[in-house]
Amino acid sequence: MNSRLGRVWLGLGFAFLYFPIATLIAFSFNDSKMVTLWGGLSLRWYRAILDDTEIIDAFGMSLKIALLTATASVVIGTLAAFAMVRYRRFTGRTLFIAHVNAPLVVPEVITGLSLLLFFVACQRIFGFPSQRGLFTIWVGHTSICASYAAVVIQSRLLDMDRSLEEAAMDLGARPFQVFYLVTLPLIAQSLVSAWLLTFTISLDDVVSTAFLSGPGSTTLPIVIFSRARLGLNPSVNVVATLTVSVVAVGVLFGSLWLARQERRREEEQALAYREGLVEALPTAPAA
Repeated sequence: MNSRLGRVWLGLGFAFLYFPIATLIAFSFNDSKMVTLWGGLSLRWYRAILDDTEIIDAFGMSLKIALLTATASVVIGTLAAFAMVRYRRFTGRTLFIAHVNAPLVVPEVITGLSLLLFFVACQRIFGFPSQRGLFTIWVGHTSICASYAAVVIQSRLLDMDRSLEEAAMDLGARPFQVFYLVTLPLIAQSLVSAWLLTFTISLDDVVSTAFLSGPGSTTLPIVIFSRARLGLNPSVNVVATLTVSVVAVGVLFGSLWLARQERRREEEQALAYREGLVEALPTAPAA
């Protein structure tokens, strides 16, 4: 009885989350000019979106910024996670951790406003950036998303078995070789997860982008938000459907890759234990 009730509640929860998205996708094939009034099945708005240069340019800008942000966030987040996990004592560690976690709790409107004032000051003093656009939005998104990447990667580093790294160093591997051949494959899943998470956050961001964007550098969420105040048409449903499809495909391939890597890692560990390789590794000399 309890398990049946649990499944019912789970189904209701998924319906609450995904029914609006399914409705939006269905109305993207609507022939009517009204967003919520069904007028028959049609690809009219999919053809119309091809002539909407504003949305196409905004989607391209959003995609470019999201790709740059996700990549930079993973690199910075990895460095920050290693500093927090592997180096327990250094001057300013508490302050460093506080700054890494600050974007997670500080309201985004405060972050966006502070970055805007910072760029205005830099423009007055150094003359750079000459105008707000792709660069300022990318920096703003990275400053926020790097914290999310650091949290994801940090959790994997805390659970990782460091004896594998120690065994590699005992066998003569240098620090860079240990990182490239041992550590990086072990945390690869968390890197992919962090990349997908930060990509989605950047693609969806509105608040900080509204402060950091300028003429000719409008992202897709800003375009949709501005059109919502004037009245929407089903072309917005088409954009949302295409965005959901892109994200869903990315998440699907990422999940399949992560599952494949996890299965391969388990098989390799089982093979190593069967052949006695783990027990045969030399131990580090006593201090």
